Amino acid sequence: MSELIVNLPAQKVWVRKEYLRDLQDGHGEFVEGVWVSAKSIPGRAFYFETYLPEYAAMFDKLPISAFCSRPELPSPDLDLPNLQFWNCMDYGVTNIHKQFTGSMRWEVRTRHFGTLNGSYICTLDNYHHSANEIDYSTSEIPQEHKSFNLIELENGQYALYPNNRCRIYDISLTPSEAKIPDFKVSTEYYEVENDVDWGRLGDTDEYFWETPEEKLKKDAEMLENGPISCGPGHFTQGYGFFGKKQQNNSESQK
Repeated sequence: MSELIVNLPAQKVWVRKEYLRDLQDGHGEFVEGVWVSAKSIPGRAFYFETYLPEYAAMFDKLPISAFCSRPELPSPDLDLPNLQFWNCMDYGVTNIHKQFTGSMRWEVRTRHFGTLNGSYICTLDNYHHSANEIDYSTSEIPQEHKSFNLIELENGQYALYPNNRCRIYDISLTPSEAKIPDFKVSTEYYEVENDVDWGRLGDTDEYFWETPEEKLKKDAEMLENGPISCGPGHFTQGYGFFGKKQQNNSESQK
């Protein structure tokens, strides 16, 4: 898992030159680039590192609003808060490609510019990167965590949006009239080890251990069926490996 920086797909982009000139000049000009990496600093927008072939140089710390998919001014021209909905949540960051939904048509519900269609690229996601450091962020609180789906919008810009601001349509799976989600935000912490009423395993070294309930059931079945002879001088409870009842010869020949 990565801390602070993560690789990006080698996506060809056009950099708005004013971002290469500290917003002082270069407005309306574009420089061809290729994405290299993204940095996650809590409380800030994602910072993109981009290779600029014609300069044989890399430029760092560019926000998502610095990029276009073609060398022309977008229409509408969305500002940064409309292109990235939430700030980074922690230094811990990872990047995945959601293969199943990656080829579907994505729809993004922006803050102020309505709904825009787009194509999926990848997803950036935050987590708390060190158990030895105080977790002051909310990246692992169920109701606060957000994913950052990186979408190439139809207007020529790129966006980072959470799942609950996106709709995803598949030509084969999605009905012609998709329902409006009526879901509630998840607030539960789901885990499976604590508050289990069948006891603990610290007093056994058996490889195929049994829960108390399984042992009681097995004992009851042994009492019901009684012992079965297994050979001269040997008796068994009639159970083989994994507690399965064994058939005697007369039963197996029926």
